[in-house]
Amino acid sequence: MKTNQHTASQLFEINHYLQQAIFVAVVALCLLSVISPPIALLIGVVLVNVFGNPFIAFNHKAITFLLQFSVVGLGFGMNASSALAAGKEGFVLTVFSIFSTLVFGFLLGKWLKTDKKTSHLISCGTAICGGSAIAAISPVIKSNENQTSIALGVIFILNSIALFAFPYIGHQFDLSQKDFGLWCAIAIHDTSSVVGAANKYGAEALQVATTVKLARALWIIPISLLTLLFFNKQSRSAGTKIKIPYFIGLFVLAMLLNSYVPSISVLAPHIVSISKSGLTITLFLIGATLNFDTLKKVGVKPLLQGVFLWIFISTLSLATILYLG
Repeated sequence: MKTNQHTASQLFEINHYLQQAIFVAVVALCLLSVISPPIALLIGVVLVNVFGNPFIAFNHKAITFLLQFSVVGLGFGMNASSALAAGKEGFVLTVFSIFSTLVFGFLLGKWLKTDKKTSHLISCGTAICGGSAIAAISPVIKSNENQTSIALGVIFILNSIALFAFPYIGHQFDLSQKDFGLWCAIAIHDTSSVVGAANKYGAEALQVATTVKLARALWIIPISLLTLLFFNKQSRSAGTKIKIPYFIGLFVLAMLLNSYVPSISVLAPHIVSISKSGLTITLFLIGATLNFDTLKKVGVKPLLQGVFLWIFISTLSLATILYLG
């Protein structure tokens, strides 16, 4: 009996080391730019469902750090004047799309009878910037772990689809790089997938998408305050904190340095290259969170709300860009 237990323990230990080795190997391939961002995400999904994730305890922190690091690094590849022009152009569409999505999400939640807090988190994640918005809003409304994880699951699933679908749709509509960058910044939830899709489309699309998306992310602050005031009276407590995305300030600083400090131009391309590799690793780690348990936990109603909202904002923003742009 003891021998069997010892053998089982050894097999588990070998399997655990094998899992770690596979994950480290994929990360190394991402770092060397051997794997593209969409493929990295797909590999993450496959590996977590076949082998499991041996680094699950560190996954969330790694995703947060790598995404912020990568976004700041991408600032060294952008010009401040072009970025400002892109931000101004996307401002009106950003404001309109955020508030129309929140209103439509509220109505959808009522119609589908989705849990109130889960519904609001999905709406905010769709309207602003995916997982970052959910992370900021969840303590404001005091959502429990299940409500937060369901909302994150919906957003991550749709993000994964967007990374593959949006570049294809953009080419079918023959969108210019500027128009595609604006569209994916508004219609794709998470910054990671926005940057991944835009980078696949082209350099100008990447610049427009990153700038508009990060400007959009700043709406976390007013939307959090509105949520605090109107969503739930019980959440208006002195201990409630709003998570402000400070890394956006570092992105702006990196962009200004690249634009106005000539000596930075020597290092800038290398920083941007490392940042793109960091983004690919981020998408791999996001894929490695999408196991079958996560998919089961999401449920039909929250997923339907997420899909309807996504179709709404994607169609609305694309039509606006095509016919009013």
